[in-house]
Amino acid sequence: MSEQTVVHLLRHGEVHNPGKVLYGRLPGFRLSTDGEAMAEKAAAWFAPRDVTHLVSSPLERAQQTAAPIAEALHLPVTIDERLIEAGNAFEGLRVGVGDGALREPRHWWKLRNPFRPSWGEPYVEIAARMLAAVEAARAAARGHEAVLVSHQLPIWTLRLHLEGRRYVHDPRHRQCGLASVTSLTYDGDRFSGISYAEPAGATDPDAVPGA
Repeated sequence: MSEQTVVHLLRHGEVHNPGKVLYGRLPGFRLSTDGEAMAEKAAAWFAPRDVTHLVSSPLERAQQTAAPIAEALHLPVTIDERLIEAGNAFEGLRVGVGDGALREPRHWWKLRNPFRPSWGEPYVEIAARMLAAVEAARAAARGHEAVLVSHQLPIWTLRLHLEGRRYVHDPRHRQCGLASVTSLTYDGDRFSGISYAEPAGATDPDAVPGA
């Protein structure tokens, strides 16, 4: 029987974002008090598991989410730039339906191609870098488990890729809540499945504009 390796993709916890902007890769956005509690719950979920490798996006909110896991499991945190949030032309702006940048005609040109998408980093590039990060983690944790702390769109884009689905989608329908875990299982070198868990409970996707 071949050895099994599991790579867990953990989305960061809730971010302090009183302006309700799309914060993307902008600096200065850290976890809220609730977000810190979510990170602790995620750490408790991972505590009994065979995790031997811990990796984080370079963004502050991801590193804060990784910190309790590192403490609980006595692991160092490796930073991987490939886990960073997707680039987005609307960073720093409010994008809520009816009350944000999408109401302004000067921004409409950015929405011309939802398949690429025209307003941000191409989905194919997001999937490629995330897959490379997963493969590196799988090699480092072979026969055990790894945790990669990333962001909603990169995690969801990789899942669409692995499941052979189209990249274009409605963000409200992503199964990737705050502090959720999307787990990729490999039997030897063969990808064998995806599972999903919400250690911190379910979250409303419409209530988290920055993701």
